[in-house]
Parts: sequence; structure tokens; C-alpha cells
Amino acid sequence: MKNKNPLIGKFDTPFEVPPFDKITSNDYYQAFETGINEQNNEISAIINGKEEPDFVNTIEALEKSGSLIKRTNTIFQNLLSANTNIELQKLATKIAPRLSSHYDNILMNEHLFKKIQKVYNDRNQLTLDTEQKMLLKKTYQKFVRGGAELNENDKEQLKEINSQLSILSLHFGDHVLDDNNNFRLHINEEKDLSGLPESIIEAAKETAKGSQKSDSWGFTLDKPSLIPFLQFSNNRELRKRMFQGYIMRGDNNNQNDNKEIVEKMVNLRLQKAKLLGYDSYADYVLEQSMAKTPEQVFKLLGQITPQAMQLAEEEASELQKMATKDGIKRIQPWDWWYYTEKLRQKKYNLNEEELRPYFSLDDAKKGLFDVLKSLYGIQFIPNNQIPVYQKDVEAYEVKEANGKLIGILYMDFFPRPSKQGGAWMTSYRKQRYENEKNIIPVISVNFNFTKPTATQPALLSFDEVETLFHECGHAMHGLFSDCQYESLSGTAVPRDFVEMPSQIMENWASEPEVLKSYAKNYKTGETIPDSLIKKMQESGRFNLGFTLTEYLAASYLDMDWHTLSEPFEQNVNTFESEAMKKIHLISEIEPRYRSTYFNHIFSGGYAAGYYSYVWAEVLDADAFQSFLNTSLFDKETAERFRNEVLSKGGTDEPENLFRKFKGRDPDPKAYMQKKGLQ
Repeated sequence: MKNKNPLIGKFDTPFEVPPFDKITSNDYYQAFETGINEQNNEISAIINGKEEPDFVNTIEALEKSGSLIKRTNTIFQNLLSANTNIELQKLATKIAPRLSSHYDNILMNEHLFKKIQKVYNDRNQLTLDTEQKMLLKKTYQKFVRGGAELNENDKEQLKEINSQLSILSLHFGDHVLDDNNNFRLHINEEKDLSGLPESIIEAAKETAKGSQKSDSWGFTLDKPSLIPFLQFSNNRELRKRMFQGYIMRGDNNNQNDNKEIVEKMVNLRLQKAKLLGYDSYADYVLEQSMAKTPEQVFKLLGQITPQAMQLAEEEASELQKMATKDGIKRIQPWDWWYYTEKLRQKKYNLNEEELRPYFSLDDAKKGLFDVLKSLYGIQFIPNNQIPVYQKDVEAYEVKEANGKLIGILYMDFFPRPSKQGGAWMTSYRKQRYENEKNIIPVISVNFNFTKPTATQPALLSFDEVETLFHECGHAMHGLFSDCQYESLSGTAVPRDFVEMPSQIMENWASEPEVLKSYAKNYKTGETIPDSLIKKMQESGRFNLGFTLTEYLAASYLDMDWHTLSEPFEQNVNTFESEAMKKIHLISEIEPRYRSTYFNHIFSGGYAAGYYSYVWAEVLDADAFQSFLNTSLFDKETAERFRNEVLSKGGTDEPENLFRKFKGRDPDPKAYMQKKGLQ
């Protein structure tokens, strides 16, 4: 009899992508339970095998186990982020501890670990290639770091910690999403729209449609609504309401309050680190990063912070002069964007909204695809026969120049209440080889861009254009993967290396040659004029003090939480304030993420890793220099970058991958020059 659960068995879809249109919330639990049972049987077979443990019968067998549970969880977790609902959220709280327990039982199984340990101890006598050596090393480390060497009491304690963390992380993210969705600024009087561009007003009218206040204008905390409001609204009180609505998410002393969750999570993480023999959670995490230690992270941040703070103070002083003329004695964080925009216009005669008509989503996407074609010869072919999980999502076949299929790419562009904020790349299926057959990856990039309206297409800010290029840099890392093993493929690299392939892609977006290929006025078709490009270049480092400082502040906040070596017993907001005082953050600037909505570190896997963006930016600036030294679309350099970095996944140490591409270790000189910090 045919199994009716669409998650179990081979997917009867084009390219065996997930059958989104057939999956219901009820299907997941059965698929998880079936997957857990299947993997338990596979683990038992490894343990009970009579042969001497070796790479194939132990390490490879473990790698290949659990295919159903991995596939089901991948789909489930991705939809929880991109298209959630109450049923999925409830199910997640039921599934999370179940999965946590299942994986802990594997990692702490002493019989399985003994077999892995035997193979690891024999590693120098084995004939393994680089990828096999890496799989063996990472498998062994995963078990040690997962508690395999603990005594029984400590194992039970670690299991309980992991279970609690899995649930708290889910609740944290749900609370941020709920607080985000619950906020609406409704404007009823036209005078309160003063200063706002027509495109933003029109989008706000669309937002209000269907609500009880359909005759008003609605503004949300989604970035396409929030940022332009802060930049252009002449109503200071309303700017304050929008800004505080954003920075108070998770900190409103309501059912979505995250302060207690933050306290519990940092203490549980510290307990976990101590159980495993580390001084702090940051020590535990960073052991497997390029940075290696908290000291190295603080050293990097410390090299940039003094100049960034000085720049920010100079910028604040300049903005204050403008604000004083408006009767404002001391500018506040909700004034910064507004006066920055006025100063940009005054200094460079450049209005951010002046650029927006040149960056329609369709044109920016075409520009991106053309860049990737010029670099790698690849093509993106829309396919509306591929099932998608939401009607706005686009699906593409990604092919080599010769027509060979590389993978499938989903592109999900617009905000909705069921979707978390920000932008991210993920995979629905990672690349691997199975019986010598290449299993192609299924990749997704997710954004929260301004929606089209009745009279205009989706128009992006240039920051959003860079975000489009950034996430598709991650996508190339996933699509170009050519690895034997799933756990090493694609973006399975340390956090402070994973952002390099994405950040390097941003460089092409602003190159004049590229801009002229895609930046077309959506009304007239006119190519962006040289005068505007010149203004963009001249203002390239404008507001850099603010940009660097709010990022650095969030990085320090992350590190301060995770370098705690004693249990946290203070007030969360007091701790945060003291952390900002330590780095002398000026009162006019808030950290990019406050603790109570810092999804990256409390719900997104970046704990003790938010510094990664600046670490990777050093790598990307140095790597991009190789293109500038030859030509923007130098085929040989692009091929080397693809072959030595993008295709390798985590099959070698990131230092080695960079060295093979660049011919030497990273040099921060290009980054410092790019930022004007030397």
C-alpha cells in the first residue's frame, strides 16, 4: 500500500524538490518519528557490526544515516522561518526536545563513540584523501564536543541543557516575530505624512488596505517601511514611535518579553561550556572558527573600534548642528537617520529616493544574473512547474554554460506576517554524491524587500541591492558545491568564513560598469547617469562611523554575553547598558541589535559569532583585490575562486582554501583602505 505521507519516500516532483503543495502540518510528526526510528536502526547496525571499525563501515555509514529525519527537519525548519503558522510553531515546541534528545543519544552513545575513536586513533595508518580526513576529524570532534567523554551524570545534565536551549531558542524567535507583527503605526492625517516620498506613502496605503483602518496609512517595523520613515518623516514624535517600536521588540514586559529567555540561555550555554571543559561559551564556539579564541576576536574588534567611534562622534557633531537649527538640543537615535539624509543631500546633492527608481527588483535581479553569467558562465532559467511554498516565491534552474544542471534556486523577496525579518540563504537539499551520482542542491534565498504597488514595481534602495547580491553569494557557495559528503558541502564552514563568499559578491553591485548594465529608470528606461554614479562613489564612506559603530556594538554585546565565566544574575538591560558604556558607545547610536531581539545569537546560530561579518570582510576585500588586479570579470580568477573556495565547502580548513586561492595568508590592508581606516 502506498504511503500517503508526502514527506516519506521519494518525492514525485520535478528534480525531487519538496512537494510543498502536498505537505500539511500533520505530516511532519509522523515523518520525524519514522526518521528517528530509521536512524536508530542504522546506528544499531554500525554498533553491532562484527567487522573491525574502519572509515567506510563507521564514519561513512554514520554520515549516510538519518536521511529521512535530516530531510524532514530541513524542510520544517526552513518553513518555520519563511512561512510559519500557529500549527507549525506549536509542533516545533513538541519536536525540538524530541530531536535534541535523539541527537544527544547518538552523540553520547559510548559504543558508537568507541568505534569512531578507534578509526580516529588509526587515522595516520589510513589511506584517506583530504575530504575523508576532514570528515573523520569533524565527526570525532562533534562527538567529543557533544559530550561523548562525559560521565553518565554529566551526560544527563547536558541532555537537559540542550533540550531547554532548543525550546528557548524557538520561543525567542517567535516572540520577536509576534512583537514585530503586532506593531502598526496608523496615520490618519495627511499632514503627518510630511516629508515622506510618494512611493512610501503609496506602499503605506497598500499596507492599510484590508485592515480596520483602510482609510489611513499603515507603517510596519519591516525594514522597507521603517527605514524610509526614519529617513524622511518630518514628524519627530512619529519617528520616535517607529524607532522605539523597533528597538523595544522582546522588551515590552508582555507575553513576548525575551529578557528572561536571554538570562536562561546565557546561563545554560555557560553550564554547557563548563561541563565540556571550557571557561566560557565563546571559548567552546570559537574553537572551531578561524579566530580560534575570544582574545583574537577582541583583538580584531579593537583594531577598528577607536577610529569607528571617533568617526561616529564627528558625524554626531555635524548632525547636531543641523538639528540645533530645528530647536533640538540633543539628537536622539530616532533623529540620526533623518538628519543623515538631510546631510547627504546637502553634501552630495544625493537623495536616497533619487536612486530608488533606478533599482527595480527585476532589473537588479537581471544585473545579478548577468554578473554571475560573466563570471562563471552560468544561466538562470525560470521554471513555474517547480512547486513553491508561497505564491510569491520564484523557482529557477541554474545551469552551466553547456546546459548541465547545477541546482535549483528559490527566490523569496517580500515580507509577510508568516516570515521572519532580515535576509538569509538556506538549502532544502545540500549537494552530495550518492553511489557516485551527484545529488544537486536545492537552495533558497530570502529577503524582505519593498513590495510592488498598483502603480510601480518593487523598487529597492541600494542597500537592498547589495543584500540581493550578498545572499546570492551565499547561494553560489551552496550551488557550486562539489563535495562527497553532505555534512561538509556548501556553506558547512566556520561562521567567520561563511560570510566571505557572500560579502565578496556585494563588490560587483556598485562597480560603475555593472551599475550601468542594470540600473535603469523604471519609468523612462534611462541608464543611471554618470553624475549619479559619481555622487554614489563620493558618498560611499558617508555615515561610515554610524554603520561601523552600530555593528561593532552588537558584536561586543554578543561577545560580552558569551564570555561570561560566572552565572548571570543581573538585569538584562543593565548588563547591556554597561556593555555599551565599556566601549564608549555614544547615546545617539543604539547597537544594531539589542539583546531582546538579537535573533542572530539567540535564535539563529551566531552566538559568539556576530563578529564574523567584519572578519570575513577582511577576507573578501583581500580576495576581491585579485579581480581588481586583473579585471572585474577575469575568467581565470573567477574559475580559481569557484574551484578553490566555492566548490570545496568544508572539505579543508578555511585558511588552506583562502591560501590556495590567493597564494598567501589574508592581508587586512585592502579592508582598511576600503573603509578609509588608514
